[in-house]
Amino acid sequence: MKKSYTAISAMILIAAFCISTSSYAQLTFLPRGSQMAKVSQRIGTTDVTIVYSRPSVNDREVWGALVPYGMNNLGFGTATESPWRAGANENTIFKTTHDLTIGGKTLPAGKYGLHMIVNEDNSATVIFSKNHGAWGSYFYEPGDDALRVDVTTKEIPHVEQLTFSFDEVDATSAVASLNWEKKQIPFKVETDVTENVLARIRQELQTNPGFSRQSWEQAANFAQNNGGDLDEALGWVDAAIAGQFFSQKNFNNLSIKSQILAKQGKTAEAEALMQEAMPLGTVFQVHGYGRQLIGQGKTDKALEVFKWNAKNHKGTWPVHYGLARGYSALGDNKSTIKHLKLALENAPAQVNRDRVQANLDKAEKGEGIN
Repeated sequence: MKKSYTAISAMILIAAFCISTSSYAQLTFLPRGSQMAKVSQRIGTTDVTIVYSRPSVNDREVWGALVPYGMNNLGFGTATESPWRAGANENTIFKTTHDLTIGGKTLPAGKYGLHMIVNEDNSATVIFSKNHGAWGSYFYEPGDDALRVDVTTKEIPHVEQLTFSFDEVDATSAVASLNWEKKQIPFKVETDVTENVLARIRQELQTNPGFSRQSWEQAANFAQNNGGDLDEALGWVDAAIAGQFFSQKNFNNLSIKSQILAKQGKTAEAEALMQEAMPLGTVFQVHGYGRQLIGQGKTDKALEVFKWNAKNHKGTWPVHYGLARGYSALGDNKSTIKHLKLALENAPAQVNRDRVQANLDKAEKGEGIN
């Protein structure tokens, strides 16, 4: 339903925008009634920012009055029908450093004017306009829309000053909300964190970081742990292992390659690679591999690794601790207690001794320590 502002509203609007013909400049650094604000949220590696002005309720009727329902002729500018500017003063600005998915639709990375159509039936439409530089919604053109998303509004406790917030934040998404008076207008923003990171990795491997073996290892490890392309990850780790001036075969990159091969279903190749890796590893790296096997439920193989570690790093910390974990995983409580007591003797620091003692207390009660 179209509505028009009153004559008084039009006069106030004209007064706000007219420039005196007797002067060429005006003071710009004066405080405003509706203060400027900015809220940002990082989602993975994506920065989402909203810049807006914060009007107060000030005992006024907001929805359907101060903010008319639907599209309206505001009596100024070029727009015959305008949405609400989702704030006060200039355009409310919405910025994102990577592509977002909002309401199942894609919003490309960039800067947008944020507008809203508020309806009487607890629904609203959130509009992202490519025209982010205009004042308010007075020059709104539907042809500039980058995205429109229909949302359901919620009733909330009174919020005096209009506030944007990011809530329900997780690894790949957040809910952005406009909160004012007793109404919330939420919209969920999501981003493909893995693809964003991989795209940046591909770029960086062509620059200074690409001259470091560790960068290729990190790239492969991220890809294989976050649903990236396993063939691409394999190519990256192979570059770290051999064939480049920076290449060097070590426990870390062989372990990464083994994990990639295992995810590709090449179990025998993966296990053979870890047999090649163990002599290149430190006592702690081999210990970590044993614990990884326990986590995978491969308890027999885990004990073999802990025994290998004890033989090849005899008497060092934490080989007996590893053996204790290996035996505990197999339910051999007597051997677990034996090796925990030996681990207690060669633990290098009090924090290690405290941890071993806590597990020894558990084992003596017949409890597992993994």
